[in-house]
Amino acid sequence: MAKLTLVGLGPGSLDLMSLRARQAIVDADVVAGYKAYVELIQELIERQEVIQSGMTREWDRAAAAVAQAKAGRDVVLVCSGDAGMYAMAPLVLELLTEQGWSDEQGPQIEIIPGITAANACASLVGAPLGHDSCTISLSDLLTPWPVIEKRIHAAAEADFAITFYNPRSRKRKSHIEHAQRILLAYREPTTPVAVVNAAYRDEQQVNLTTLDRFTELDFGMNAAVIVGNSSSFLYQDWIVTPRGYRNKYQLDDGVTLPGQKRGHALAVDNAERE
Repeated sequence: MAKLTLVGLGPGSLDLMSLRARQAIVDADVVAGYKAYVELIQELIERQEVIQSGMTREWDRAAAAVAQAKAGRDVVLVCSGDAGMYAMAPLVLELLTEQGWSDEQGPQIEIIPGITAANACASLVGAPLGHDSCTISLSDLLTPWPVIEKRIHAAAEADFAITFYNPRSRKRKSHIEHAQRILLAYREPTTPVAVVNAAYRDEQQVNLTTLDRFTELDFGMNAAVIVGNSSSFLYQDWIVTPRGYRNKYQLDDGVTLPGQKRGHALAVDNAERE
């Protein structure tokens, strides 16, 4: 039975792609994807037929991949980062649902995970996502801006560390500035922020700054903006978002603090609240 495999390429460097992802690409009859992503894996493409298209043509790529798989070919649809994170897996599954697809009829579906942009960018600046965090895309091409704005307020109030995807484009420059204003109502201006452009690619740029200054930097759609929570701090060239060990242990010797028990829920009456 033919197979449609959705492959997360990770940030774009071949050495950060999983072995399973690489093998799926090599074994495929057809490789489909956004032109820039196909170029990232050019050295893995020899005999495979290639289906590629430009920005905003996601439906075309998804429909073509599904059609080729239904025709009996093994197809790989590549995505940057993880296929299920702001990528092609949701669209493909929605299309298959609309078509009444079933596993018995085929094609078989496999989703191979990849390193997300949030994880890749975070690894370059320390541990900014060391505690509860979320991702929010600022693109309003598919989601109304009032919905995005509501989510920013909720994430800010809940004190999540936040990774903003699609922070700025040529046509959309004000959304990230509006997000900044929302966050400043909840967090200190000195909250550490990382702006990482094209993580693990040749054009990679990493900037560490603060919540009140980060919009002054030059960045676009290929960047991710990571905003720390109220506990995050900058140490040398690293952003650290504590997990909370200081609430239960002495960090110098690992001794449990008075009133706390190892392996038990945090006793908040006797501990410093996060």
